[in-house]
Parts: sequence; C-alpha cells; structure tokens
Amino acid sequence: METDRSNLCGCKGIRTCLKCEKLFDIPCKNKSIHEEAYSIYFYCIYCKMCYPGTSSEINSHPLHSGEPINVSGIYVGEDFLSKEEEAELLKALDALQWDCSQSGRRKQNFGPKCNFKKRKLKCGDFKGFPVSTKFVQDKFKEVPLLEGYQTIEQCSLEYDPDRGASIDPHIDDCWIWGERIVTVNLLSDSVLTLTPYYGNKYNIDLAPINFVKCIPDVAIRIPMPARSLIILTKEARYGWEHQVYRDDIKERRVCVAYREFTQPYLPGGEHANEGTTILDKADNFF
Repeated sequence: METDRSNLCGCKGIRTCLKCEKLFDIPCKNKSIHEEAYSIYFYCIYCKMCYPGTSSEINSHPLHSGEPINVSGIYVGEDFLSKEEEAELLKALDALQWDCSQSGRRKQNFGPKCNFKKRKLKCGDFKGFPVSTKFVQDKFKEVPLLEGYQTIEQCSLEYDPDRGASIDPHIDDCWIWGERIVTVNLLSDSVLTLTPYYGNKYNIDLAPINFVKCIPDVAIRIPMPARSLIILTKEARYGWEHQVYRDDIKERRVCVAYREFTQPYLPGGEHANEGTTILDKADNFF
C-alpha cells in the first residue's frame, strides 16, 4: 500500500510501522535477519574481525569459532559517553520537539536541505545545533579517527518497539555526506546489520573508494552497546548497505547521527563557495 500516511504515523510509500500495518491491514515486510538468505557473521569489537554466527554469539569473545572475515572501516567505541553524560544528552533531546518519521521512528534534524536526486544544496533554516548537545561534538576531539571532523548535520532518531521502529537498508548519500558516518547510541543495546551492495543508487558513482566484494550473500551483525560510538568508513561505508531490523529494537533506543561534508564542499573544493555558508552556520550553538 503506497500511500502517504504522514499525518497518521509518518510512514510513506512502502514503509510501514505497527500502527499503519494494523489500521490498513498491510503485510509486514520487515523480516527478521533469520528469515533472510544470508550467511550471518558477527563483528567482534575486540578482535575487529567478523566471525560466523548470530547475534547471540556477539558477546562470546574470546571463544570464537570458524574462519573469520575482515570488513574494513568498522569502529565501535564502548562507553563513549558516561551514564551521567547519556542522561544529560537524553534530557536535552527530550526537551526538544520530536517529529514523526517513517518506519515507526521519531526524529530531530539540524542541518542543510539536500536534494540528493538533483544534487542541490540549500542552507534553508539551518542555524546551527542546540547548545545542550554541544558537549558530544566536543568529545569527538578525543577520538583519533575523527580528527578534523566538522559536523554539518546532526539528526536524532528514536526507535520504539511499541511502534515497530526500524530503518531500511541504505547507504548514506555519497554526493554530500563525507566518508565518516558517525552515530552515538543511547539507552539500549542494539545491532547494526550490513549487507553487500551492488547497485547504483545513493550517488554511489561519487564515492571516493570503489570496492569489489568477494563475499556475496553475507550479513555482518555489528553490536551497538548503549553509550557507544559507531563509525563507518571505507568498505563498511561504501560497499555495504546498513540497516536496523525491527526485532533488534527491544527497548526505547535513541541514536544521534552526525554527518560531515564531502571534499568538494570543503575549503579548496570545487563547491567550496556553497559549503562555506553552511560550515559557518555549523559553528553556531543556540
């Protein structure tokens, strides 16, 4: 049922949540990972390798079995935030307005307006980020992998199991968003799932790195502990779609996603004039 239900629950097109599925008798298309035809591997955040097995084996370190595979560009930093910092951030986010989004989520978005199809960028009403959340961006300076990172979009997403929240497989657009895809995970543990990508969506032709995959039909399960920092770069960023399955949301989960510009929109780049105004706005906290 490809209808706009944005006034009801935020869903559009083929995307659904538990509310609109029940009301309109829409079959659920959000399968469990165990219903998919993938060979399942899990990423060990200590070994930094992917081992055959399911999410129930994610905490099995160091007692792994099977031949591991390597997927470059996965970073999971445990305890990026303390429990006190997590509580402070959640209080700040819940003091802001939440808007309905698709697939059972709610969102808060601070960033420029992007037309990914036409590759058009506008500042819109972007004026910076809430000052109550500034301390998180300040903590990025403590992470070597995020050296020189300048946030130009900050998006909070709430996942509620009572709404059947999930996010479909996707690659963050390669025209405007830079190589480091950053997420801070709050409140509850969850799992990010990678599956190989072979198409030409997401402006993938502009990706600075081209990967030829030699492990088709594989799904990588990445643990996302509460208060952790997750960064996707390199192969994990450009060679795989990432998603969160509905049945991987056991409790309320809030994540804050951060994006940086691609090189053409940075100083010295081809579109630096367009990027400068937004970079200036991104230095503001209100």
